[in-house]
Amino acid sequence: MERLIRKVLIIANLQKPAAAVLMDEIAFFLREQGIDAIPFGFFGKPEDISTEGVDFAFSLGGDGTVLYAARLLDNLGVPILAVNLGNFGFLTEISSCEWKEVFEGYRQGGLGLSRRVMLKVIVERGGKRIMTFSGLNDAVISANGMSKVVELDLRLNHNELGSYRADGVIVATPTGSTAYSVAAGGPILDPEMEALIINPICPFTLSNRPLVVSGNDVAQINVKKDQRTDIILSIDGQEVFPLQGGDLVFFEKSHSKALLVRSDRRNFFEVLRSKLNWSGGSDA
Repeated sequence: MERLIRKVLIIANLQKPAAAVLMDEIAFFLREQGIDAIPFGFFGKPEDISTEGVDFAFSLGGDGTVLYAARLLDNLGVPILAVNLGNFGFLTEISSCEWKEVFEGYRQGGLGLSRRVMLKVIVERGGKRIMTFSGLNDAVISANGMSKVVELDLRLNHNELGSYRADGVIVATPTGSTAYSVAAGGPILDPEMEALIINPICPFTLSNRPLVVSGNDVAQINVKKDQRTDIILSIDGQEVFPLQGGDLVFFEKSHSKALLVRSDRRNFFEVLRSKLNWSGGSDA
């Protein structure tokens, strides 16, 4: 069954050499099809733009461009076709020469969507909510600047789990399990699971291990007072917010999901095997 697409946002990281040409190529093709095309190219950190009426999006760049697109389009239910303009990432499974085939495959109903958990992060200070963030990969509480130990209390669904003395804590989605969290010793999850990972970074106590919890759980981290360093909260490694002693930070699954157009050429596990050099043979 053909899907009706009226307005497409084309998000392009212009630091990638091929991005500008490909953005124009896609826009020209869409307009020939009678589809409204909105090109948005950026250098460095992109500004938020209007998404009114958008019902489909292209992300041209790497995984970082997809992370930005997912946050920009959060709660809108807009599918994202992620085109890779470098080495294949865990989120960008589609090459620059495949975009048209994949787009037509999706529009004609032949290709589906990968529905990914988004993370919702709420910061409370003095009993008041002061900030709310969404992220596709992860949220990290850590020291600002050189590595220093921070002290944090963790609760899960109002149950006290203990305290961390560590370089920080990562709360990751299944999609983010292959990012910072795996480098910090966390597990790799199927990207469409309904779960969250709570992973301390270099904890002082070796018994503090990564936890995989239900997607229905709510984690609460209390930033203890009298820290020896400034503390920050980072979202997807792209948004940063300073925290203070006494702040409460809540992490839960968002009500919305990131919708990524599937590739029929390769899938998450093929990319995983390639990037981690899993041969599956005697020299694996």
